Amino acid sequence: MNPNLDRLQPYPFEKLAKLKAGITVPTHLRPISLGIGEPKHPSPEFVKNVLANNLDKLANYPTTRGTDELREAISAWATRRFNLAPGSLSAARHIVPVNGTREAIFSLVQAVVDSSKPAKVVSPNPFYQVYEGAAFLAGADPVYLPCDGSNGFIPDFDDVPESTWRDCQVLFLCSPGNPSGTVIPRETLAKVIELADRHDFIVASDECYSELYPDEGNPPEGLLQTCAALGRDDYARCVVFHSLSKRSNLPGLRSGFIAGDARILDGYLKYRTYHGCAMPIHNQLASIAAWNDEDHVRENRAAYRAKFEAVVPILREVMAVDFPDAGFYLWPETPLDDETFARELSAQQNVHVLPGRYLSRTVNGHNPGENRVRMALVAPLDECVEAAHRIVEFVKANKA
Repeated sequence: MNPNLDRLQPYPFEKLAKLKAGITVPTHLRPISLGIGEPKHPSPEFVKNVLANNLDKLANYPTTRGTDELREAISAWATRRFNLAPGSLSAARHIVPVNGTREAIFSLVQAVVDSSKPAKVVSPNPFYQVYEGAAFLAGADPVYLPCDGSNGFIPDFDDVPESTWRDCQVLFLCSPGNPSGTVIPRETLAKVIELADRHDFIVASDECYSELYPDEGNPPEGLLQTCAALGRDDYARCVVFHSLSKRSNLPGLRSGFIAGDARILDGYLKYRTYHGCAMPIHNQLASIAAWNDEDHVRENRAAYRAKFEAVVPILREVMAVDFPDAGFYLWPETPLDDETFARELSAQQNVHVLPGRYLSRTVNGHNPGENRVRMALVAPLDECVEAAHRIVEFVKANKA
């Protein structure tokens, strides 16, 4: 077996299941899950119709590159959304469709890391655990940059030693952040691009929450958008990941894309051809329909907006909690340690959240997720409101 498998940690939800083993939940209260970031809003009917009407495509092998039509739809969407120069994000050279961002993030690291020399994969901390697992299995060492309230939940890139940048081969960004929802501003993205030029590493920006934001007139900036603002229409050393899972409530479709530097994507496509991850044709056709429509995305944002506006004022009675810049998570501080909070909230109120330390690693004695929990406002509005009231009741009952 690959010895690097022994370096992998259990996924956060495995840790959560172990934490809650043996508890008895109150059966008179319906269970409300705010733990898993799985969208619960209805999938668009028109997308389901495209799938149903194209099941005959099950008889056809898909190509790894995807259809021209899908890549053109993605190019058109990204160009509109991120104000890119027309034609700069070529459907032929700058886009690869993928089966969701997790698959793409993992496989990109396997394709680009050269483990014959010192290799580091740098990521925010807290982080999406596939960043770490991908690094380990590619023979690289992960480096965790703390993101907490002291730095606005954005890594302090000026505080990173030159030796780390020297060995860095991939820097992961997550904007809007998971779990904080923080959007990285243009000036910071520009600084990261300059660092990548100076030290010759890849900037890989996970932007799968980019379409869930509160202000219709102020969508989050993306990495390619910053490239365009800097006149870098070749997107050198930069790639982004996007998905229909959160944007369109289609996590089961497993559809997204990676876009950016054509040189990187050329080698990545070669890797995926052998990896065998082509998107089924009927999924591609459904994806085209989803990328071409914004009405359902605006409705989705409105539904999340209503939940945040209802839930945050309730929770503020007993917790320090802020509206996120974007995404569908809350990242509040807890009045007792995060593991105890999550376990006892389940046991006493049948409301389920994720301890923040499970999304983070302890570095130099500091875990930036400690004494926070992640709450995913994915349940229906009435359940989110009920959960918030139960959390207030729980905190009041458990004051030291």
